[in-house]
Parts: sequence; structure tokens; C-alpha cells
Amino acid sequence: MCGALAHVRYGPKADMSKVFRGTAIGLALLLSAGIVMKLPRRQFLSLAAGVTASTATTASGLALAQPAPAVRAKGPPVWLDMDQKELDDAYDQFVYAPNARQVIARCHRNSELVRERLGAPKRLAYGPTPIEALDIYSAKTENAPINIFVHGGAWRAEVAAGSASQAEMLVNAGAHLVVLDFNNVIETGGDLMTMANQVRRGIVWVYKNAKSFGGDPERIYISGHSSGGHWVGVLLTTDWQKDFGVPPTMIKGGVAGSGMFDLKPVRLSARSNYIKFTDEAEETLSAERHLDKLVAPVAVVYGTAETPEFQRQSRDFAAAVQTAGKPASLSVMEGYNHFEVWEQLANPYSLFGRAVLNQMKLRPT
Repeated sequence: MCGALAHVRYGPKADMSKVFRGTAIGLALLLSAGIVMKLPRRQFLSLAAGVTASTATTASGLALAQPAPAVRAKGPPVWLDMDQKELDDAYDQFVYAPNARQVIARCHRNSELVRERLGAPKRLAYGPTPIEALDIYSAKTENAPINIFVHGGAWRAEVAAGSASQAEMLVNAGAHLVVLDFNNVIETGGDLMTMANQVRRGIVWVYKNAKSFGGDPERIYISGHSSGGHWVGVLLTTDWQKDFGVPPTMIKGGVAGSGMFDLKPVRLSARSNYIKFTDEAEETLSAERHLDKLVAPVAVVYGTAETPEFQRQSRDFAAAVQTAGKPASLSVMEGYNHFEVWEQLANPYSLFGRAVLNQMKLRPT
């Protein structure tokens, strides 16, 4: 091209659009060669239009040449109108939360920062095995109300130490925060019933020992997120008098964030690859099926950017409780995904943090 340009004579009447044939590269080469041209305005505009049209045509051709993304064939329905992949995705938070790892890391770091400000919590055992222990972030006053938090993690992850970012909010408002530790489902060989027994025993221990750390056993509230939200539902529908010999009204209220309250669709999902669901576990640990045992008010919280199943589970549970004629509230966090809802628990002005404080009749300070 450069050689061809060297043998072309350009005059004031030369048809430059024919020389370049509307190519961007030809125009660029001429300009880089430092050739001074004096083009009539109409001829210059014609040349520019040709370059633009050529570029657009080339880009369009390239776009048309790209292979179209494969369309996945929808399989037979497994749950509602969802096929197996859609159901699996609906119980996999990472599919719907691209920033999941960043938010989880922030929650862990915020828990560390809270301990730097408040000091290390009291670590006390509620059971015989090393994991059966709890962290107590103490209020500044005696006989203070207690919030017991049950952490999430798809039943297979997280520990108490990483789930304490809300401690400062509660302690400053005049309450104790107790965060339970317990085995995850991998450690129990896929058995959720073992986990349920641990969480229940942790609650009973707090009730029986509240006065020893300055807590009021008559003002015990619970909260949880994700699989911890599931445990909140289970705890609120436990027959405490029959199974543990403690008052059925031991828990005064619960806040369930982004939980699961009917395990049937969960059992049909890919979570059954690591959880050994049984008919007994599905029935016993599906809170929505035991509302006759519910004696405390429940607040349900979820985000609109969560998976469709986690949104439905929260809506259906709150509606079922209300239909049963029992006190329930539903808070919808617009634009928040699953992990962002968890992060907002530490914010007293978020719907999640506010639900916890309001239920305990506390105000942010």
C-alpha cells in the first residue's frame, strides 16, 4: 500500500474517495506519511463517510461471524416449573451473587474489627465436644436481654468467630450477643439431626445459665441467616417442654434472615449430594409444617437479589405463619443479594438489623 501511494499524484481535483475506496487504513497511512492535502469540503466529507461505512460494515461482519451462544434445552420439571439445573442453581447462592466472596470476607473482617473494639468474647462450653461452645459478647448492664445468633453457611461452612459483626450493635443497645458453634454437616456425615440437637442444646444451656453471665433468662431472642435462618424456624417450632423440660415460651421471638422452611425442594436439589436427607429429617426440620408449635413472634427478612427459591421460601413461610393466625412480619430488602443481607445485620438502620432490635424492644445507640 505504501508503494502504491508513492506513485500516486494528488492534486486539488483528485477524487480521494476513489483512491482510498473508503478504507480507514488508507487514510491512516496517508496521514502518517505527512502528505499535505487540500481537499474540497464535499470530497473530504465523502471520504470520511466512506471510512465510517466501511468500518461499520466490517464490525457488523465480525459480529455476524461470532458463534451464537448455545441454548440449553430445558429438562423435565423437578420442583414447580424448574428443571434440575434451575433447581440446583436456586439453592446455590454463588450463582446469583457474583460478589459473594468479597462480601463474606468483609463480614469476617468486620467480626475481627468488632473484637478489637469490644475485646475477646467469653468462650464457654454448652456440650461435651470441643465444637460445642459459644461466644458471649457481654452487655454493659446486668440482667440484660440476650440475642442468640445461629450462623449460616449452607450447613457446611462458617463458625461463630466469623459471624459476630452485629455484636457492637447489640452490646451498644444494651443486649448480650451469644453466637453458637456446632458441627457442620460434613463433620456429621451428612446428618442434619445431629446439628439440630447441638443447636437446641446450646439454646437450653443459655436459658439455664443466663444469670451466670448477667443475662435475663426471660428475655431470650434468636436470630440467624441462611441455613442459620433455617435453624431459627426449627428452634421456634421445637417442643421444648417435651424434649428438654424447659418452658415452651423460653424463646421470646426470632428473626430469620434468608432461611429455608420446607426442606422438600432442598432435598431435590444438588445439596443432597452432601446432605443425607431422610424422611424423618425432612419432616422434623421443616418449620412450615409445625406451626402449631410456634408460640413466639417471627420476623422474616430476605433480599430481592437472592435466588428465586430463597425469596419464595421466606414469602411462603411468613404467609403461612400469618394464615395460622400467629404474629409474623416480612421485610424485603430491595436490591440485596443473599450475602449482602447477612452483611446488613450489623447495620441497625437496615431492615435486618432493625428487625432484631425492634423485636427486642431496643434502640440503636
